[in-house]
Amino acid sequence: MTLVDLYAAHAATGKPPATLRTWIHRGELTRRGYDPRGRALVDLHDVQALIATKAEPVSA
Repeated sequence: MTLVDLYAAHAATGKPPATLRTWIHRGELTRRGYDPRGRALVDLHDVQALIATKAEPVSA
């Protein structure tokens, strides 16, 4: 598990922090706590897996 704040996750994946917050709010991404500054922490591997899942084509 690699815990990062939303800005570090953005730097690693290109997904804006606002999108990541939306995914947390919808329950698609799990918040793993807060850093000392009060910023939400997520597992970078979870973010990457969610991005990969959303990128898969939908079969009809």
